[in-house]
Amino acid sequence: MAGMSGHWAFAFGVLGNIISFIVFLSPIPTFYKIYKKKSTEGYQSIPYVVALFSSMLWIYYAFLKTNTTLLITINSFGVFIETIYVGFYLFYAPKKTKVQTVKMLLLSVVGGFGAIILVTQFLFKGAVRGQVVGWICLVFSLCVFVAPLGIVRQVIKTKSVEYMPLLLSVFLTLSAVAWFFYGLLLKDINIAAPNVLGFIFGILQIVLYVIYSKKEKVNLKEQKLPEIQKPEVIVKDENMNANKKLPELTQEQIIDIVKLGLLVCSEKVQVNTCPHDTNCGVKAANVDNMPKLQTVAT
Repeated sequence: MAGMSGHWAFAFGVLGNIISFIVFLSPIPTFYKIYKKKSTEGYQSIPYVVALFSSMLWIYYAFLKTNTTLLITINSFGVFIETIYVGFYLFYAPKKTKVQTVKMLLLSVVGGFGAIILVTQFLFKGAVRGQVVGWICLVFSLCVFVAPLGIVRQVIKTKSVEYMPLLLSVFLTLSAVAWFFYGLLLKDINIAAPNVLGFIFGILQIVLYVIYSKKEKVNLKEQKLPEIQKPEVIVKDENMNANKKLPELTQEQIIDIVKLGLLVCSEKVQVNTCPHDTNCGVKAANVDNMPKLQTVAT
């Protein structure tokens, strides 16, 4: 029975290595965007710094335990790839963000990891040392899964999933499942426990991505509706040259033109309504007052 459990633990460990390998590579599209835009924009460095620190701790823990070779292999790759990510981020980050990232690196990777090694080596011995380091790994593994909550908050606030990669959320969830069963079969609570929280946070991120990606598509469709074009009045004068432009009219001139047009239209309507009346509603006095035409002798 113990042998069967060991085989299943090895199988889940290999599966965990494969999925975690993909997890470590999943931010590549994000860094490709950073490379294209030459800016880190709204992306954060916290997940990569914490992941680097966590990988270093798990390697230290694996050396203190037995039958944990699969932890050493995947976390060695994790240290390598996360170091590249952090360096890439520092290269394109603005000055303020760059300073904050360097501070985190000094506090966690240099100060924190160095302090853990010194304290556990001098204060604890044997199996107790492994237990203490295991609990520390458990806490920082929880931090790895909690770190993306900053992105989750940003997604809820901005209602945009631009800065939350879906692939990372999916593979983190699958990785959490694989490593949970690996730790469970090895009866190592330090490996199994944090992956329960990792599974919950992974599902949360996937749900948020589905919700807000649909909203973004609806907003894009609304923005792409064609604008109603205002009718333009084109005045063409046959006697005017093609290259000659019409003079711009003031608002008062436009109003006068409109009034004149209305007056002419009203007079035409009046004439049409009295075709049998020679005066068409015009008073005789007005006719008498009209200037008479003079004949010119030829």
